Formats: sequence, C-alpha cells, structure tokens
Amino acid sequence: MIETLHQRRVLLVIGGGIAAYKALDLIRRLRERGASVCPVLTAGAQEFVTPLAAAALAGERAHTDLFDRASEAEIGHIKLARQADAVVVAPATANLMARMAGGHAADLATTILLATTLPILLAPAMNVQMWAHPATRRNRAILEGDGIRIVGPNAGRMAEPESGPGRMAEPNEIADALERMLGLQAGDGPLVGRRVLVTSGPTHEPIDPVRYIANRSSGRQGHAIAAAAAAAGAAVTLVSGPVALPDPPGVAVVQVETAREMLAAVEAALPADIAVFAAAVADWRPEHEAGTKKIKKDGTGPAPMSLVENPDILATIARRPAGRPPLVVGFAAETDRVIEHARAKIARKGCDLIVANDVSAEGGVMGGADNAVHVIRRDGTVETWPRLGKDEVARRLVAHFAGLLAD
Repeated sequence: MIETLHQRRVLLVIGGGIAAYKALDLIRRLRERGASVCPVLTAGAQEFVTPLAAAALAGERAHTDLFDRASEAEIGHIKLARQADAVVVAPATANLMARMAGGHAADLATTILLATTLPILLAPAMNVQMWAHPATRRNRAILEGDGIRIVGPNAGRMAEPESGPGRMAEPNEIADALERMLGLQAGDGPLVGRRVLVTSGPTHEPIDPVRYIANRSSGRQGHAIAAAAAAAGAAVTLVSGPVALPDPPGVAVVQVETAREMLAAVEAALPADIAVFAAAVADWRPEHEAGTKKIKKDGTGPAPMSLVENPDILATIARRPAGRPPLVVGFAAETDRVIEHARAKIARKGCDLIVANDVSAEGGVMGGADNAVHVIRRDGTVETWPRLGKDEVARRLVAHFAGLLAD
C-alpha cells in the first residue's frame, strides 16, 4: 500500500450506530496509508465499540468526554478541532447529522465539529427510511451547503430486515474519498474538479431466495468507464449491480442488487456533472416475491408469475426538473436495427447521448473483452467506432464526454 496519507493527521469521530464496528477497520486502513488517527467516540458509539479498542488500533488515546479534567484544563476540545488535517465522521448517524446541521455542541464530538475549521468528510449510516426522510434530506443539503463532503451511503441489507441505501461506505471507499478531499488524488486530466456518476453491471430481481430475473451483463464496460473517468481526474461514484469484478481504483463504489436499489443509490449520489448509465437494468420484476421460502417444483406445472415494470433510471434522471446532470449518457444494447432503436431511445428517454452496441450472441460483446459502439447525439448524428477493447472504448468515451462539457 502506497502511503498516500503520509504525515497526515485525521480526527475520526465515531457515531453511535451499528456501523461503528467498521470505524475500527477504517482506523487500520487510514494508518496503512500513512495517516495518524485520533479517535473521538460519542456516548452512543461506546455502546458498540470501546475506547480501548479504538485506542489500540490508533496507537494513541481515544477521546470521549467534553469535561475531561486533564485535557480541558488546556481547552482540549479546541486543540482537537485544530491539530489535524481533516475530520472524518464515520458512522454519521441521522442524529449526529441533525445536530451538526443545527449547530449543536452538546458533547465532545459536536463541540469539536462546531469549533473546527478543518475539512470534514461524513460517511452516513442509518436505516433506509431514516436516510430517505425529508428531515435527513434537508440536513444533508444544509451540510453540503456548508462545504461538508459526504461519501455513501451504500445500498444493501441492513442490520434490521430491510434493504436499500443506508449502509456506511466501506473503509477503503472512505479513505479514497478523504484522499480526494485533501487533493491527494488530483491530477491534470480533463475531468479534474468534475463529479461523474456511472452505473454498471446487471440488476437481480428476486423471484424467491435462490432465483432471480437478470440481464447478461458482466459490468466490464461500466467499470472501465468509471476507472477511465477517475484516471482523467474526476471524483467518481460507481453504482454497481452484482458483478465478479474488482472495484476500480480511486472510485467510490456503491453495491446494489435490484433496480429500485440502483435508482435510490443514483439519486443519493447526485449532484454530478456527468451521469453514465451503462448498467443493464432488468426491465421487469416479479410482482410478488416468495419471501424466505423457495418455490418448490411439485409436478403440477410451473408456478404462475406476474411481472411489473421496474423504474426507468435513465429517464428518471434525464427528465429531473431540478438537479439534472449537465451531461446524461445512456446505453442501448440491441440485437437488430441498432442505430434506429438507439435514436428512438434517445428521444424517448430525454438523455443527451446514447452509446449503442450490438449484443447479439455472435458478436460476443456481452461478457467479452471487446466492444464496437455507435455514439449517437440528440440531433441524430452518429459516430461509429471500430471494434476495440473495452478499456480503450472507455478512455475514448471519457475524452468525448470531457470535450462535450468543455464546448
């Protein structure tokens, strides 16, 4: 591991949620990258992890009490608020975000957060309904308006039997986001200072606990685009369905399973300058899922199954009345009349650009290493590219997107 955070000091505020256990791994990941870490635990955090565990991993004292006689004799909370390079809050619970947005200073953590002038990175973690609540959305908007950066949350299974966006970002994602916030991943590429959102892979729509409806997508092209955008200097969020691929370097990855989870994760990742919808989203899902029991074959014939339409993620974002990314790019995977169908799709969805390809079986594009694409603009003009490796297609697409934004 390259020590990208060498000689950087991080003040880590650990909030009171079940994801606090991940904060211990975050300490390890930050130290692997060369950072020194000063942990601050809220009272709620101490219900999940101990100050001793945090101190042992950090290699220095963990702070818990605003009225600590030894440190407060020297106004310790102000020193903590000043003597670091950045503050990371992980997990940032709904309560902690609300107190930050309201400017409260009721304990050591919130007092430090109110007193600090350092850059702050939040990694939210909470129940999916709490994350979607209008109050949390307002608080998030206030915090982002104050210049506070946010990474995540990811979508997936919760501690309780619910699923959706609300899981704290993984420790390496948080460390990557911290590096970007401190300018340690900045380059001189054409997308420096830009935010790029990419979707990739298939979605899985459960029929029962062991069966699902899906598309034949490996995610290679979407992942390659995310990696190319990061290499061009962008801050990239990749929302990925289930794939057997490693996460691209320098990219914040949100893992989802279903189309509804993907839409929620996409909306949570906005705003963005460029949104690239390369995922092969299942068009339909079973109207009724079998819950926790497998549907059994009993010899009487196939079980009846009715389907309902999934949300149209591309059209939803392309037609947003507010907060629409300046450049919205869709993909059209076709088996015949590729350009004709793609032109119809760009008009129907309202996006700015369509990347169309022939995914018929003889082409070997689905799951393969190569791709041959047509880049179609809203005015109907078409650029047809030769068959190239998917990494090269990604690099050319990213350069094309950067040129469009610069025009």
